[in-house]
Amino acid sequence: MVVFIRRYFIQFLILLAAGIWLSAFQMPDSALHIIACDVGQGDAILIFKGSTQILVDGGPNNKVLSCLSRYMPFWDREIELVVLTHPERDHYFGLIEVFRRYRVDNFLSNRIASGGQGDGVLEKEVGREGVTHITPDVGKTIRVGLISLDILHPAKDFQGKKTNDYSIVTLLKYKEFEALLAGDIEDAISDSIAQNWRNRVVEYIKVPHHGSKNGVSVNLLKAVMPKIAVMSVGKNNSYGHPHEEVLEMLKNSNAKLLRTDEMGDVEVVTDGEKIWIED
Repeated sequence: MVVFIRRYFIQFLILLAAGIWLSAFQMPDSALHIIACDVGQGDAILIFKGSTQILVDGGPNNKVLSCLSRYMPFWDREIELVVLTHPERDHYFGLIEVFRRYRVDNFLSNRIASGGQGDGVLEKEVGREGVTHITPDVGKTIRVGLISLDILHPAKDFQGKKTNDYSIVTLLKYKEFEALLAGDIEDAISDSIAQNWRNRVVEYIKVPHHGSKNGVSVNLLKAVMPKIAVMSVGKNNSYGHPHEEVLEMLKNSNAKLLRTDEMGDVEVVTDGEKIWIED
C-alpha cells in the first residue's frame, strides 16, 4: 500500500512539474503580436498582447483552431473581441467552432447576411453565447486593453453593391504602431479611404482580397506607405491570387511583402516602436 501511494504521489509530482513547465513556456510576453494564420485561401488574423486577444475573421475551415492553440496558452479560453469583416465563407466559417470552443466577449460585424447556411449557423452560435454585438460606423473606436481599433469603413448609412464593399476596415493602434486591416475591400473603397487619409504612415497593411487585382489600389498604397504588407492567400488557388499587377504595386511601394502561402503563419511583433518578424 505504501509503495502504491508513493508511486502515484511521484506521478502527481511529475504531472505538476510538467504543468508548471508548460505554463511557463506558454506565458505571453509584453509585446504586441499580429499573426496572419495560414488557413489557406481565406483570412484569419490573431492579435494578442499578454492575455488579451482579438481575432479578425476565421478562415474557410477549422485551421484557425490550430493557429489559436499554437499562440494562445492552453488555459486561456477567452477571446476579448472577434471581428467578422464580412460574411463570406473564407472569412466566417472557422468562427463557428471558435464560438463553440472559446468564450467570446465582443463581436464586431455588419448585420448583413451572405445567405449561406454556415452564416446562419454562426449567427445561432453568437446568439447562444450572449456575446455583446458591436456594429461598425466610421469614427467609432473600440478599445481592447491597450489596443484600439478605429473603424474607417463602412459608415452606418453605407449602401454597397457587393458583400466585399461592406468589409469592415480598421486601423489598429498600439503606442506608435499602426496597422491597417482591410478585409476584402475592392479598389473603389481603397481609393475612398485613401482620400480621407491625412499624411499618416502605417507600419503594417493586411493586403485586401488576398492580392486580387481589384483589391488594394495604388492610391491607398501611396497614402499609407506601409513598411510591411501581409497577404493571406492559399497555395495554387483557383482564383489566380495574387495578381501580378498587385505584386508589382507592392514592390514599387517598397513594402516588405510577407505571404502565408510561402511562409505559413506570418507573425509580426512590435513593442509599440520597433517591429520585427518572427521566424
